[in-house]
Amino acid sequence: MTRPTIVILGAGLGGAIAAYDIRRTLGAQARIVMVSKGDIFHFTPSNPWVAVNWRKREAIEVSLPEVMKRKGVEFINVGASGIRPADKVVDLTDGRVIVYDYLVIATGPELAFDEIPGLGPDGHTVSICHVDHAVEAAGAFDRFLENPGPIVVGAVQGASCFGPAYEFAMILDTELRRRKLRDKVPMTFVTSEPYIGHLGLDGVGDTKGLLESEMRQRHIKWITNARVTGVDAGLMHVEEVNDDGTVKTVHDLPFTWSMMLPAFRGVEAVRGVEGLTNPRGFILVDKHQRNPTWPDIFALGVCIAIPPTGPTPVPVGVPKTGFMIESMVSAISANLKQILKGEAPSFEASWNAICLADFGDGGVAFMAQPQIPPRNINWSASGRWVHAAKIAFEGYFLRKVRKGQAEPLYEKLALDLIGAHKVRRVSTPASTPETLP
Repeated sequence: MTRPTIVILGAGLGGAIAAYDIRRTLGAQARIVMVSKGDIFHFTPSNPWVAVNWRKREAIEVSLPEVMKRKGVEFINVGASGIRPADKVVDLTDGRVIVYDYLVIATGPELAFDEIPGLGPDGHTVSICHVDHAVEAAGAFDRFLENPGPIVVGAVQGASCFGPAYEFAMILDTELRRRKLRDKVPMTFVTSEPYIGHLGLDGVGDTKGLLESEMRQRHIKWITNARVTGVDAGLMHVEEVNDDGTVKTVHDLPFTWSMMLPAFRGVEAVRGVEGLTNPRGFILVDKHQRNPTWPDIFALGVCIAIPPTGPTPVPVGVPKTGFMIESMVSAISANLKQILKGEAPSFEASWNAICLADFGDGGVAFMAQPQIPPRNINWSASGRWVHAAKIAFEGYFLRKVRKGQAEPLYEKLALDLIGAHKVRRVSTPASTPETLP
């Protein structure tokens, strides 16, 4: 009997661990093929460190072909140009086609810099969304240090990943203070969130109070309900919006250096496929991570469609954290096993959120179970221990990818974090930026 072919589209955080977990769950029952336009895994949460030269890109990269070969996963280092669900075909950019029995989409997002004139690495702001961008940002930061001036950091309308923006603002503050340049650098945080600490989740625990306090102590001004209308060289144009959507104030913010997170959309290969995506190109899935129109297609991670927590004056997306992604992977693997046995899928992902936001000399951690309120767990805390925890977790996760391990880590991290905080292990000395491993 011919083994079914399971194609995984994307080799990022979600795609890589999906390959490992599906192989572990199904054993030799299926042929597993990974399609990716690049053969290097990057640990995206470390990009803020790369952008200030606390990390070199090589330290957060894993070459995938060899590890996938060891795991019995065929690796195709060619991007997808399109999907034809009716034919169960993935079209590749080199003209080849891959026929699948089941497709797992884990592409991550396309970065929509073009939606705002002048935004992004091809415009006038830098990015930490991809390691290539972070490396470019590091070069720009070195040049900035020679002639420092105002900095603008934040996330534009439609963004759905706010934690890295806060993290990066605080890391910049830490690095500039270490260099004794902070007094020369006015800093403004610009965000589409309705309040500081909203995070696309309507806050978690006291993230509003914790993050506002951090920003006040670090002399970082902020503008919320912000809509960026355009970016010129050294000048960002921002509309501050009232709760009813009317324009309250127009800001023209001068900057010498700026990092703004963009809005996301689905990648070109899937956008516009009838029944597969929403208008932004994100994959529609049911509670079993399957597309309702094409049930042989599963999806996970940032590429899936999740409605916002509620209306906001400026569009705010919902983050898909590593905790959620691992849970989606586990559900997909278990459901595929049931389907191959002729059973109906029954496993559902637990959409919980956990985040370690490192500030270089401390940080904020939060956990939401479930991610969308009301919640059973609504917890946040801050301290120097968060910085140490982020370093430890980076090493742990990279080892997992290098070894092809499939066990979930975020849930263990969540339990360890809360347990450690409850027994007041909050005095763990944080490594300084110079001693980041």
